[in-house]
Amino acid sequence: MAIEGVRPGEGRYEELRAGFNLAVTHRPAVIVEARSVDDVAAAVAAAVRERRPVGVMNTGHGPSVPADGAVLIRTGRLSRVDVDPFRRTARVEAGVRWRDVIAAAARHGLAPLNGSSPDVGAVGYTLGGGVGLLARRYGFAADHVRWLDVVTADGRVRRVDGEHDPVLFWALRGAGANFGVVTAMEFDLFPVATLYGGELCFGPEAGEDVLHAYAAWARTVPETMASSVLLLRYPDDPAVPPQLRGRHVTHLRLADSGADPAAGRELADRLRATGPRLVDTVRRMPYADVGTIHHEPTGTPVAAFDRNVLLREYDDDAAAVLGKLAGPDADAPFLTEVRAWGGALSRPPSVPNVVASRDAAFSLLAIAGPEPADRAARDQLLEAMAPWSTGGSYPNFSGVEDATPDGARPHYRSDDLARLRQLKEQYDPDRTFRVTFPLTGGGLT
Repeated sequence: MAIEGVRPGEGRYEELRAGFNLAVTHRPAVIVEARSVDDVAAAVAAAVRERRPVGVMNTGHGPSVPADGAVLIRTGRLSRVDVDPFRRTARVEAGVRWRDVIAAAARHGLAPLNGSSPDVGAVGYTLGGGVGLLARRYGFAADHVRWLDVVTADGRVRRVDGEHDPVLFWALRGAGANFGVVTAMEFDLFPVATLYGGELCFGPEAGEDVLHAYAAWARTVPETMASSVLLLRYPDDPAVPPQLRGRHVTHLRLADSGADPAAGRELADRLRATGPRLVDTVRRMPYADVGTIHHEPTGTPVAAFDRNVLLREYDDDAAAVLGKLAGPDADAPFLTEVRAWGGALSRPPSVPNVVASRDAAFSLLAIAGPEPADRAARDQLLEAMAPWSTGGSYPNFSGVEDATPDGARPHYRSDDLARLRQLKEQYDPDRTFRVTFPLTGGGLT
């Protein structure tokens, strides 16, 4: 029996095969818009029967390999969110975006461990680890998952947690897309109703000073303070605000979740003293406005080629290298972000998972467009920062160029990667789930 879905040349095929990140062009054999867990199970069973790979897409923010010839399951119609304010938990289906969870939790004075963009899918983000604006205080989003419903390659729908199939539960939280299609999960919420946060934007004349000031400041702040610095040259485009247009801007993004707004204000004022700001939006805000801090693009799809390294420290020498290759005078054809880690991110979860990177103090993410010269310049920066690197990288900040046979090595500890490969043979010996960062082998071969 043929798989029910949309095929090339039919109806909404062109719309459904495209995600937000256009770095990968998908040409699946059939696209299934799942409306239930049964739809997902049927699609997986049919793909196995036809010996086709299975890909999963909600928003398409983080593609890894093309879903060519695959059964592509779109999960956007699985969009239910249930918040239990007494247990402080949320149950979400596979198509839920963080904006839906944030809104539902905020009605009860609670917050999820969402990422910087509310438009990203909650499930895919969490399966990759999840480092958001509450992470230094509470840890990775994956650390606080209570259970997962997953359809595995044998067509079974499994409820897994720390007691029921704990080995698969361990692997899914950090390497999930390699082992099945997660259709729902439950995770913890936290009593955070407000933040003292926003953005401080400095012009090119202050850029070097800000990079060095941030290096000293970030080492001293409490775990309640999340922060990052973004380096970006804006185009000379009328769509860009006049004060930023055509200028290199150093953005500091702050989010303090402590109980005392005055303490958050004092920390922000130390950075404000670095120099005059082009933009200053740092204020007390409801948690529901958390997406305004990074204000990442949500509209027009882009082709973004992401790469990252994790840093054991970010000191004055690292700031000098960053300024030379990505600062105001570099004219870098890519954007760069340094994000503070540490705090609860360095501590093990109560229920073990495969998320690594707990030795990182910062992450360094660089995103270029499709031009080879731009990507080469991006890689030059990452290589120059190697003296401060832990040797690791973070899956959710990795892109299509790292979906290679050895691409998983920096994502996991070596003993954990060996264990993941054994589990891949156990749960998916035919590599049905290979439209993702590979644990063994690459692409769709």
